[in-house]
Amino acid sequence: MLRWLIVTVLALLLFQGLQPWLRKLGLGRLPGDLHWRWKGKVWSLPLASCALLSLIAMGLGKLL
Repeated sequence: MLRWLIVTVLALLLFQGLQPWLRKLGLGRLPGDLHWRWKGKVWSLPLASCALLSLIAMGLGKLL
């Protein structure tokens, strides 16, 4: 259980760090990605982009 929590947190941190580059590719702006401004800061919850990246990673894992 703890391992999945650590992997999830690391994946979210990685996605957050790569977000400017991934936005140029169109990820982070898919339908289902939530963005809102609160207290002067933009918050984002990229649900659809994470699902798409998970499917891509799963496909690559199956191939390897």
